[in-house]
Amino acid sequence: MTTRKTQSAVPRPPAAPMAPPQPRPRRLTIASGKGGVGKTWVSISLTQALAYLGERVLLVDGDLGLANVDVQLGLTPRADLASVVSGQVKLEEAVAPYGGGAGRARQGGFDVLPGRSGAGTLAALSERDIAILADGLVALEASYDRVVVDLSAGLDTAVTTLCTRDQGTAGHAVLVVVTDEPTSLTDAYAFTKVIRMRKPEVDLRVIVNRAQAATQGKRTYQALTTATESFLGFTPTLAGIVPEDSKVSDAIRHQTAFLTRHPQSKAAVGLTALAKSLRGEERD
Repeated sequence: MTTRKTQSAVPRPPAAPMAPPQPRPRRLTIASGKGGVGKTWVSISLTQALAYLGERVLLVDGDLGLANVDVQLGLTPRADLASVVSGQVKLEEAVAPYGGGAGRARQGGFDVLPGRSGAGTLAALSERDIAILADGLVALEASYDRVVVDLSAGLDTAVTTLCTRDQGTAGHAVLVVVTDEPTSLTDAYAFTKVIRMRKPEVDLRVIVNRAQAATQGKRTYQALTTATESFLGFTPTLAGIVPEDSKVSDAIRHQTAFLTRHPQSKAAVGLTALAKSLRGEERD
């Protein structure tokens, strides 16, 4: 009779502790250190992903010099932020609906507060006027589950004011869009440094866009956080990774929201995961 040898159990490393849940911000301010990283496309597409999850969302084109949300969506608004600043209309009167039919529960539809490209009156706003505009957006938030603000690239007065206004609460997060390009990483670090110097309690998170794979996206995030940890003593949260997708340029050329034109694409899946993460529904 043979006896079976009992194999000793291989000890397993202790499970990593669960990270504390991130607050669910009501306002998402989307920025980037440099242009060309897909920030406006991310802003539009994330807005639509949140709308498909049942949220009532307002997208604000906060690029006060070179606004183009309306161009990417094929909108021809009757009023915009320049109309508001000039006193022609009230802030809420410049809001226009996009997609999904009519009514609060329209599927995938959202509201847009457009800017105006090349509007000198907007580009020349003082910090005080920008702060007044930011306060007006706070008043609009009562009508929405979420407000997404697409900023211009870089660190002008409008960007720093809108990123740090009402910070320090769970209701406002700044999402920095970055790619694996060295210039994007360098400028994202500079952006993080300036915003943290101005408002240390800022809730700053990172979106890696155009990632060739999830592993490459995580390496891009780690490259940024290595610098922020070493020189700023700060580690921004990874909000999500959006994969590279050739269908993005197709949607932009056709001036159609991405999830409407390519709902099953790789980037659409990544955007939906990002939206769910921001809602606290999906975590690694």
